[in-house]
Amino acid sequence: MDPLVIALVAVSGVLHVAWNVRIKTARDPLLAAAIGLLVGALVVVPLGAATWLLRGAGPLPPEGLALGLVSGAIEAVYFVLLAGAYRRGDLSVVYPIARGTAPLILVVVGVGLLGERLGIAGSVGVACLLAGFLALQQPWLAIRRARRREPGPRPPIGPVAFAVATGIAIAAYSTVDRVGTRIIEPVTYAAIIWLSGSLVLAAVVLATGRAEGWRDPVVARPAAIGGLLTLGAYLLVLFALSVAPLAAVAPLRESATVLAAAWGAVGMGEAVSRGDATRRIAASAVIVLGALLLAVDAR
Repeated sequence: MDPLVIALVAVSGVLHVAWNVRIKTARDPLLAAAIGLLVGALVVVPLGAATWLLRGAGPLPPEGLALGLVSGAIEAVYFVLLAGAYRRGDLSVVYPIARGTAPLILVVVGVGLLGERLGIAGSVGVACLLAGFLALQQPWLAIRRARRREPGPRPPIGPVAFAVATGIAIAAYSTVDRVGTRIIEPVTYAAIIWLSGSLVLAAVVLATGRAEGWRDPVVARPAAIGGLLTLGAYLLVLFALSVAPLAAVAPLRESATVLAAAWGAVGMGEAVSRGDATRRIAASAVIVLGALLLAVDAR
């Protein structure tokens, strides 16, 4: 793989983790996501328009425009699901499951609907993804407590369900963007995504009565900075997608999962012990290994 692609995706991953930390620590994750997306739109829409003008201001291909609008709507759904996951669960659990679900979903679609076949590397990759998910969630603890009727907290089901749904949204918009960036120049395409996505998400925030906190600088300032972080991360990935296969770019981006797990478990104090922190980080590393093996198998 081109070293430039690796560098673009690596930096994008770090910026994406920083953005997710801001959403997780926000008073209202959904409102923070909406503010961040709107701020990003204020930056990228003029850039996209300027790029379009410099390229001759020709008519945008209808199919590319449609893909950008669809991707923006999926992005809005993604943030709704992500906010729901972070309201219910830890960064070091939600982030790895959400990011790891996406390549697994792509494999299911490829094998189940497109008739593709997995090689040895891909099969091992799927096993690693499933093993990592199980190690993070530890569903056997809930089963053991239920059988013994032991008191005590059970592993929450809600965060995992939202994280998996978030992963499905990631797989959906990654697939759409892979086609869209080949039809419309990446910056202009990103402007379409950000404009449509921010408007849809703002409508959701207004409809749910969460907009009253947008004037609070404690809420708005970190969210605005986070919006610039996620915009930078997304632009880098779009450029990578325009020159490299989706099967190579998407799993490589998930390598930031280990960083998110480590920051959440240790930096944010989500782990209850050193052993618990080690488990979360190791499980995330296994998920990343699974994603990378799937990328190797797809080449």
